[in-house]
Amino acid sequence: MDLRALNRGELLAIAGGALIGISVFMSWYSLGNHFTQLNGCHGPNGTCTAWHALLIVRFILLAAAAAPLILAWIIIRGHALSWPRGELTAVVGVAALVLVLFRGVIDKPGSPADQITVTYGWWVALGGTLLVIAGAAWRYQEGAPRRNPPGVL
Repeated sequence: MDLRALNRGELLAIAGGALIGISVFMSWYSLGNHFTQLNGCHGPNGTCTAWHALLIVRFILLAAAAAPLILAWIIIRGHALSWPRGELTAVVGVAALVLVLFRGVIDKPGSPADQITVTYGWWVALGGTLLVIAGAAWRYQEGAPRRNPPGVL
């Protein structure tokens, strides 16, 4: 096990994964009036965490938070991979980014939807997904094989 094998990209992705994991237990939604309901949370002026608001997405986000740690474990142990390091973490990061954007901007849970706004936990999750993507891209860029242009041997 060699901790020096980790570079900035993995450390950045690990920090992003930690932010995603922590954000699931932070307040994601603010509830406007006393008619607002979101699973077990009620308004007025209440908040709801992602753990209480998102029934299935919470587990997907926690799995996405674990992806950079799994990549770091693979690198520390020196395992050989059949794909470039950081590629799968980038895919997981993009999928988490889409879920966070979808559940925070496009389709907020609860009703009435116009009384539900995102709070700091959603922003932390958004930043975490962007850090995972940036870290995975950094790792992929450093470890990717150099290709020759067409026609060059």
